[in-house]
Amino acid sequence: MNDGNIDWILALACLLAGIGIGAVGYHLLNANVRRNQKVRQRLSETELQLGQVRDALNNHFSQATDLVTQLQRTSQELQQQLTAQADALCDDPQLKRRLHQNDDESPSEEDTSLHAPRDYAESGRGTLSENYGMQNKAPENDPQPPRY
Repeated sequence: MNDGNIDWILALACLLAGIGIGAVGYHLLNANVRRNQKVRQRLSETELQLGQVRDALNNHFSQATDLVTQLQRTSQELQQQLTAQADALCDDPQLKRRLHQNDDESPSEEDTSLHAPRDYAESGRGTLSENYGMQNKAPENDPQPPRY
């Protein structure tokens, strides 16, 4: 009977050892799961904050664009009103000419700045010319080789 009891005791000890090893493994794996959950939660909070910052930034730029547009419109209206009142009330022709000159210059400045870039020079002697950097030297009394 001693041999039979030893088998049962050994089986019971292996069962208890397996349960203990399983509990320790579960505890270790569960700790990693908890850490992963905390990291995921912090990541989602950070993504939410980033989304809020992006929304606020987009909103800020939208408002700034609206304000700049409104400022430009108001400036143009003020210029037009100033020109109209100067035409009606001012007798100085130089002042009137200067005010009307400012009205005429603003669109033309924008038009001149929109030219497409070119890869050649205005004249035929640009850097892509075949004779660029070559100097035309006329022969100046070069000695002739002797004739034999």
